[in-house]
Amino acid sequence: METKVIDPPETIPIRPDEDFDHHRLATYLHGKLPGADGPLEIVQFAGGHANLTYLLRYQTVEYVLRRPPLGPVAPGAHDMAREYRCLSVLYRAYPLAPRAYLFCDDPSIIGAPFFVMERRYGTVVRRVIPEKWGGGKNATVNRKISEVLIDALADLHAVDPASVGLDSLGKPQGFLTRQVDGWMARFERAKTSEIPLATELHRWLKEHMPPSPKPTLLHNDWRLDNMMLADDDPGRCVAVFDWDMCTIGDPLCDLGTLLTAWVEEREAPAGSSGGPVVMPSNTPGFMTRAEAVARYGMRHNVDVSHVPYYYVFGLFKMAVVVQQIYHRYHLGQTKDERFRTFGQAAEFLFHRAHEAARCGTV
Repeated sequence: METKVIDPPETIPIRPDEDFDHHRLATYLHGKLPGADGPLEIVQFAGGHANLTYLLRYQTVEYVLRRPPLGPVAPGAHDMAREYRCLSVLYRAYPLAPRAYLFCDDPSIIGAPFFVMERRYGTVVRRVIPEKWGGGKNATVNRKISEVLIDALADLHAVDPASVGLDSLGKPQGFLTRQVDGWMARFERAKTSEIPLATELHRWLKEHMPPSPKPTLLHNDWRLDNMMLADDDPGRCVAVFDWDMCTIGDPLCDLGTLLTAWVEEREAPAGSSGGPVVMPSNTPGFMTRAEAVARYGMRHNVDVSHVPYYYVFGLFKMAVVVQQIYHRYHLGQTKDERFRTFGQAAEFLFHRAHEAARCGTV
């Protein structure tokens, strides 16, 4: 008997260990944002595995608050100041980026740095295509979703960082080398057991590194569940979220990250690895990874012949991210039971990366 996969609700009551003093926050925000002068109701967004996101409801307006996860975080990760810097200006050149209004680095308010941004309205597709759009059976809709996922990424990479004052956001020279070494260092800090395959993959990535194309703005965590689609049109994007790792560097890193969650019809069902949510891309009509790469290449006018390398690197990065999340669970820094199996999921992803390196295709 097949078990039906159901996405969680958009918002939930705040998880007890992820709550904070609502009155202290309301007092801090009073007068700092339009409409932030009345009763405040706070609920938590159910999605996501790292940064914590909350909905702030006032009488006449809603905002979204973002903060890092509980416990120590990896250096450079979950950077609320960086995300605020990006979102406070990027909307001017890239309307899919929600506007950030306020940043607070005082941990006495909610226990960590945070920022507040505008609330966008639409549908976030996670493990399954919503029933209103055919529940995964409408090939035309599925195709539209896969196309807008690629087109919105290519459009981001076409933005001139200098046009919004973000040209100093990163250091594109030597970017890919630093990324490969940096992610291996993150794994070393987060490992809970020895995984020789990780070391082998790091060596492969160093030895097979291709020349990078012209640097662009990078989102650095481009996935379908970081995108919001219009309720009345699944082929139109209304927002892209989770910009805390935004930088300037090799644009094919974004494409490689995206491909790690892009399972195809012949492959394992979405979510079967036990790790973070992957896309419902194994539905009829959804582009294959190869089709997605070709569409990106045409849309952004860039050589995509080296994308298989970035696919391997994307899987390697995802394995490390999953291991970092499991490390927090292993140390008791989070009690979220969704993370119990993430240790095995990280090993699974390292094996997928090894197989992708052996095959040389996406």
